[in-house]
Amino acid sequence: MQRADKGWWCIAALSGAMMVMLGAYAAHGLAARTTEAMVSAVETGVRYQAWHTLAMMIVVVWRRVQPLAGQRWVLALWALGVVCFSGSLYLMALAGLSLGIVTPIGGVLLMAGWLALAVVALMAKQ
Repeated sequence: MQRADKGWWCIAALSGAMMVMLGAYAAHGLAARTTEAMVSAVETGVRYQAWHTLAMMIVVVWRRVQPLAGQRWVLALWALGVVCFSGSLYLMALAGLSLGIVTPIGGVLLMAGWLALAVVALMAKQ
């Protein structure tokens, strides 16, 4: 396993652990502390984090089979997107912080990661 891939696996593993913890908290304890809208925001963050964590793991496996330079961009965009999008929703619901533009910036980063994935796939030799 490449050293860089170990880092991506660790990021995916930590993301997975965090999403399970936050999802469980949203399902079992958060409603007593905040509004239904904030519980829904955390659930949205967890859902997007789950899908993008799974997608990151798939790209890391793809890198092992067919390493392409652009794959790192896809991984980085998704990782930053999850931090900004899901992270801002978590902070809003759990700490009462409103980070305003950070959530949509995170969404744009997630979309950019998907577009980057398309470019990497189209540019691949085989």
